[in-house]
Amino acid sequence: MLERRFSPQQISARLRLDYPDDEELRIAAETIHQSLYVQSRGRLRKDLARYLRSGRSKRKPRRGPTGQGHIRDMVSISERPAEVDDRAVPGHWEGDLIVGKQGRSFIGTLVERQTRFVLLTELGNDSSTETVTQRIADQIVRLPEQLRLSLTWDQGTEMADHIRFKVATGVQVYFCDPHSPWQRGSNENTNGLLRQYFPKGTDLAPHHQDELDRVAAQLNQRPRQTLGWHTPAEKMAQLLR
Repeated sequence: MLERRFSPQQISARLRLDYPDDEELRIAAETIHQSLYVQSRGRLRKDLARYLRSGRSKRKPRRGPTGQGHIRDMVSISERPAEVDDRAVPGHWEGDLIVGKQGRSFIGTLVERQTRFVLLTELGNDSSTETVTQRIADQIVRLPEQLRLSLTWDQGTEMADHIRFKVATGVQVYFCDPHSPWQRGSNENTNGLLRQYFPKGTDLAPHHQDELDRVAAQLNQRPRQTLGWHTPAEKMAQLLR
């Protein structure tokens, strides 16, 4: 589970969920931490500890790759329906870009608000409006119609062509207030997790779609406390059934 990037807390909770009647197949999160940081030594400690997350408590805000500016006919997040805010209805997504070395390479990220299910999109060195909207649209239209209702984005101009995006996908785009990353909290959290795979200051262009799909699948198979220690993949499978 560590190799699959589960945190000690996720490991402990998932074992309890998977083996409710077998106490021998349980371990406390603190015991995992102790075994890594106190008991283990040398190469074993290094090999195991490298699977842990950075430990940073919060993510530093970043500037958008193409800056923020006026977006024509922008629909504010204040107009987003209440059903999106309380996560009562699936099919509402949050989106963003993670940015590579010197702001020259990019990966598109999408997170479904109810299930926390993740989709990643290869962008290479191109964060232009035309490329971003087309690649994100290609991901979105693969979903059943009932699971593509809205997308919440920041005011980076890579989504300036949101009207054409809506025509192509049927998805309404809502834009966050400036400098308000908490309005896309699920996406911000996911982008932080992705830095375990794609560290800051590295070139993101060599990571092709097949690799991004594998990383997304691994994230979607991690148990989440907010989902009662089920995984995003399990929750999405329930919706699809």
